[in-house]
Amino acid sequence: MCEIQIFTLYPNFFPGPLNEGLYGKAKENSIWKLKVVDIRSFAKDRHKTVDDKPFGGGSGMLLRPDVLAQSIDANVKKGEKIYYLSPTGKKLDQQLAKKLSKEKKINLICGHFEGVDERILETRGIEKLSIGDYILSGGESAAVVVIDCIVRLLPGVIGNKESMMDESFENGLLEYPQYTKPQIWEQKSVPNVLLSGNHSKIKSWRLSQSEAITRRQRPDLWKKYHSKILVLILRNDFMLKIAKKKIEN
Repeated sequence: MCEIQIFTLYPNFFPGPLNEGLYGKAKENSIWKLKVVDIRSFAKDRHKTVDDKPFGGGSGMLLRPDVLAQSIDANVKKGEKIYYLSPTGKKLDQQLAKKLSKEKKINLICGHFEGVDERILETRGIEKLSIGDYILSGGESAAVVVIDCIVRLLPGVIGNKESMMDESFENGLLEYPQYTKPQIWEQKSVPNVLLSGNHSKIKSWRLSQSEAITRRQRPDLWKKYHSKILVLILRNDFMLKIAKKKIEN
């Protein structure tokens, strides 16, 4: 079982959508477990203060390291991974999601205000994790995205493994266009190749579509993919030359 523990100032935000669909069913089947820690409950003063002004001035408030540290120390064991959701962190991608899905327990800290005191990240070995180049009002929505990416990769959550392999990013490309019934809709027909029954041609068409879409929509991904293809071609060419020399000798 994979356990995901969330540290938040808004515990009522969870489980939210994580109780629905595949995630809710997987949780009921004990494939994964969700625990929510209320950071504010660890504040010591009568006002339950969790934030304060940054030294050196500046706008906004920061989460206090002492309060956050107490919530972590009471709920995290040595060696467990802790991630602070922040736009300044390492960007989440499919490969990182796969890596995280293999962890037995993951701790996610939902930030608020202007962030957290840097010392808490250093003293507790916390890594920063980002879901993209944009700003959210808090880390709770980001936590749901991260959990979604992780849970769907756990064994037993999605029945059809083949469908997962065809998804965007699995092979470094965006997914090809998909079609279903009716065959003709608003005078638009499904591409003939998909009706041909020729699996080889269908596979080739889907790959060409994925390549074209990736080249157009995500030139950054296309560059990486193209580089990998070139490396494979050069490697295969090198191996062929070695094999040819052995045959000649």
